[in-house]
Amino acid sequence: MNVPYLARGVMPVSTDSSVLVSSSKYLNNPRLRDWLAMILLRKNGKDLPPPAEMHEFLQILSELRDFDAIEEQITAERKVNPQLDAWFNAGHISRYKIEDFAQYAPGSLGRIFYDQMTGGSYDIQIVPWSEPKTQLEFFNLRSGQTHDFEHILTGGGFNFMGELVPYWYRLTNVPRFIKDQHLASELNVINIFGSLRYQTRTALHYPEVWPVCTDCIQRGIAVGKQSDALFLAKIEDAFHLPLEEARAFLGVRGAVDVDTDNAGAFWAEREALVEA
Repeated sequence: MNVPYLARGVMPVSTDSSVLVSSSKYLNNPRLRDWLAMILLRKNGKDLPPPAEMHEFLQILSELRDFDAIEEQITAERKVNPQLDAWFNAGHISRYKIEDFAQYAPGSLGRIFYDQMTGGSYDIQIVPWSEPKTQLEFFNLRSGQTHDFEHILTGGGFNFMGELVPYWYRLTNVPRFIKDQHLASELNVINIFGSLRYQTRTALHYPEVWPVCTDCIQRGIAVGKQSDALFLAKIEDAFHLPLEEARAFLGVRGAVDVDTDNAGAFWAEREALVEA
């Protein structure tokens, strides 16, 4: 019997179940299957902005996660990872407001952030404030508080193509400084699902900016591989520093600033693509 090369090794599994059953909790979840198909295959439209996709995803993810097991993983990691343990022990949380950044000098990390936030329709807190009650909640809170600064520090523009830079910095940097790779995967699960939207939709529907997409991915990976654990840094200590000094102070290496505004607007179907 001639079996096509790509079909070799398939072993059908029998089951008495009347619904789809898999060894993957992700595949077993019908809401996630529907969400994933949508965000991978759809074109962009004003009726569903990309940030709204992640709002829905976070609700789905909360149904799938074993929060007790994650807490145990983090606790175990802290016993063998002094840097992570010290970060949790410090427990630093920022409560700054946007007007607090007006004091910083032009070109400083804080002022770049201020100019960006006041120049567009942005909130400085991605996830609504709530006092963290678990280690994972603290990790997610700090990730939300530092995300916009990671855009600036890693060279990712505040646009839909620029999002890939901090996404791939995290996907590369976090596993370097977390010993338990299953925990690193848990801490990065939002980033991998979030980044998939840009890669797949660009390739399928917006190939004109595919080179920009891959460049952003490569630049994020480069920063993640070369830099210190930026996700564990107290970025607030560098607000007053000029950008390059802030990068050096925080151990950020390999960052390149590239203007991706037009490509990001084209991807979102807001503007025509302007050739460089």
